Amino acid sequence: MAGPIETLQKLIELSGSENFWASVGSSLGHILLGFVIGTVLGIVFSFLAYKEELVRDFARPIVGLLKTVPVASFVILLLIWLGSSNISIFISAMVVFPIIYVSTLEGFDATDHKLLEMAHTFRMPEGNVIRYIYLPQLIPFFKSSFKLAIGMAFKSGIAAEVIGQPLETIGNGLYNAKIYLETGELFAWTIAIVVISFICEKILLLLLHVMGGRKA
Repeated sequence: MAGPIETLQKLIELSGSENFWASVGSSLGHILLGFVIGTVLGIVFSFLAYKEELVRDFARPIVGLLKTVPVASFVILLLIWLGSSNISIFISAMVVFPIIYVSTLEGFDATDHKLLEMAHTFRMPEGNVIRYIYLPQLIPFFKSSFKLAIGMAFKSGIAAEVIGQPLETIGNGLYNAKIYLETGELFAWTIAIVVISFICEKILLLLLHVMGGRKA
């Protein structure tokens, strides 16, 4: 078992390697792309479900399936169908989608209908309705769901890489550390994941702060 000093030394050693930064960049790009895809789909489908009961009924079993089926099952299926190169994109999106969908739909359902009726009566432009009515209502829901979703995106995305073994990824680095019993390197990669996830979470909260005009 590697101690803190050995782990720190290994992290410094890894950070001086081009392969380390290539792996971090590859995994970060794929996972963030999956996060964006899952977030956009979650928001769009939650709005459609808010407007149409049929969409809500259609989405309910799909969301339930994505929330309950183990990530490993999806990873194996995607490896068979699509290969390993972009697997973390799809897995991250699949994990993020139900989190954002459920939280955003709750935000839409909690919107004050009297404000919406007033906006309709005074023929407020749809853009202003979104900006001044929906968005302030949704910001707290976005805050809680994004904090959960970004962490889950990294956990599931890296797990998918460990199973699928795409080259030059953090998951591949973790797998190699396990194969060669390099516990110091394993902890170093883990610290890198935690730091990257933390930074991404803070950036998201900062963006919400700017969007909502309040402290995130």
